[in-house]
Amino acid sequence: MAVVWPDAPALRRPRILRQQWLDLTFLHWAVDPAAVAHFFPPGTRLDVFEGRTYVGLVPFRMVGTGLPHGPAVPYFGTFLETNIRLYSVDTAGRRGVVFLSLDANRLAVVSIARAVFALPYRWARMTHTRSGDTHTYASTLRRPGVSAAAQIAVDTGPAVSTDPLADFLTARWGLHTYRAGRTWYLPNWHPTWELHSATLTKLHMPGLFPSVGLPDPAGPPDHVLYSPGVPAEFGLPVNPALRRSASR
Repeated sequence: MAVVWPDAPALRRPRILRQQWLDLTFLHWAVDPAAVAHFFPPGTRLDVFEGRTYVGLVPFRMVGTGLPHGPAVPYFGTFLETNIRLYSVDTAGRRGVVFLSLDANRLAVVSIARAVFALPYRWARMTHTRSGDTHTYASTLRRPGVSAAAQIAVDTGPAVSTDPLADFLTARWGLHTYRAGRTWYLPNWHPTWELHSATLTKLHMPGLFPSVGLPDPAGPPDHVLYSPGVPAEFGLPVNPALRRSASR
């Protein structure tokens, strides 16, 4: 069984960014590790749980992005996002995520994140609505020649206790990205997730997984959770070749 981190390690100062991740739905499909191993940057490898790894699809609201102190960035600091992600571990033992795409409805955010952090942000039309315990997310990629969209709806239930698989999928305290010929780990901190049960009532995503080089899933997700969200902070990026203590 994979080792997991249920609590976030301390984040080394200075902090560089803060934001809130709200109304998240976590959809996960178990996949053969060999099918996705080629997506991982140098110095990292895919992370596994009981011999399998997972592809995650996570729609949510990003709110109040800003510097560590002072007001959030008006308008551009709040947007919708849907990401496709894989699970990584680097040579220093830091577990994180590798994003295959991060679709957002703010073109300026897409441009800045791609330029500064080399993250695969993409511009999309997006909506999120809530009616009682039902959350509905929709997105359509704005990219000429590429057709990709998603419609997702879930009915959320009561809070649930965490378990080893939920920890593996959600207790991730950083991301790995490749920029300027080097792999970087961008650490983050947030409180422990409040996780809720969720029932998937709609999933239609024509072209979404193929747009990032994945085949369409063979069936419904193997694991579904919802969270009302957490505040998050980011520290300075470090190279995976450094000791884990460098991120604390």
